[in-house]
Amino acid sequence: MTAPVLFTTRPTDNGRQIGVATLNSEKSLNALSLEMVDQLHAQLLQWQADEQIACVWLQGAGEKAFCAGGDIRAMHQAASERPGERTPEVEAFFTREYRLDHLIHRFGKPIVLWGSGIVMGGGLGLMAGASHRLVTETSRVAMPEITIGLYPDVGGTWFLNRMPGHCGRFLGLTGYSMNGADVRYVGLADHLVASERRDSLLTALTTLSWHEDPRANHDLLSGYLRGIEEQDLPAMPHSTLHEAQGQIDELMAGSSLALIAERIAALNSEEKWLVRARKSFLAGSPITAHLVWHQLTQCAELSLEQVFQQELIWSVRCAELGDFVEGVRALLIDKDGQPQWRCADIASVPERLMAQMFTSPWEEHPLADLTETQS
Repeated sequence: MTAPVLFTTRPTDNGRQIGVATLNSEKSLNALSLEMVDQLHAQLLQWQADEQIACVWLQGAGEKAFCAGGDIRAMHQAASERPGERTPEVEAFFTREYRLDHLIHRFGKPIVLWGSGIVMGGGLGLMAGASHRLVTETSRVAMPEITIGLYPDVGGTWFLNRMPGHCGRFLGLTGYSMNGADVRYVGLADHLVASERRDSLLTALTTLSWHEDPRANHDLLSGYLRGIEEQDLPAMPHSTLHEAQGQIDELMAGSSLALIAERIAALNSEEKWLVRARKSFLAGSPITAHLVWHQLTQCAELSLEQVFQQELIWSVRCAELGDFVEGVRALLIDKDGQPQWRCADIASVPERLMAQMFTSPWEEHPLADLTETQS
């Protein structure tokens, strides 16, 4: 049995250390299991407290993916055995995953995340909070939860609301797959570099003059990575989202989800990226569309801690009352591509159902203790 996450340290030239964590499930594209979540959380807490650790490097095994998402097959199996009920396994996974994501956001020391290849769902949750997020020409990053009856969780409420124009609405409602330049444009990556640099970059970090002060280390690292990026940018792909910002804003403008749905349905375009986006939206869960709309119109002012608390409610409710079980069945289990959503379309989603989706099932919230300084 190989360890689900590999942990090593690399000594630096000035006597400090870099902690290296590698998601080690290449066959599953490094999809996050609960065991991986728990091991990462425990090790990051250790490194956070270790004065010798100046920086953390987080990566996935292999070249194909950093992390293709959470282990939704396991959650599907547990939830399908309890139809219409709360599922302890689902609650446990999301609770502990969100604690890990929150810890990364509030870590303090620099975390370099190597986001080459596929980064989806739960992988984006790890990536979003890292202080130095690197993407490459092979990066393919998406939150395609509308296709499985979930919604852009793992802090999506936080980062989708901070994107240019209406990019957050567009990504959440369509599951559009971003390249590295797109990810950098919407603020989910800090630097766009060549994928061949992974090993040499990690080695180069051991030669930097690391300090005791984490803030000084952040600045040191940022300056170094900017220099690398400047060398690589001319050969990098362009951002479709940047180039089409006006088009996206026009498509997603307004204060009515129904109006936007009509606009997307009526869209007549030969641009492949828009055709795919339209198809995903029209085939997606109507309940998810309402959840995304709520995220992007009602939750922009939430603190990071409130975001994870709210998302835990919605995620548990998606498995209990929403389309999660059916969406995963159609896409990943039976693979028939024919989900039978609870509601035929966006207009058919009852307000009463959405009110239930937004209501906490707990007297004491499992993430009530999240603070700005620890996880």
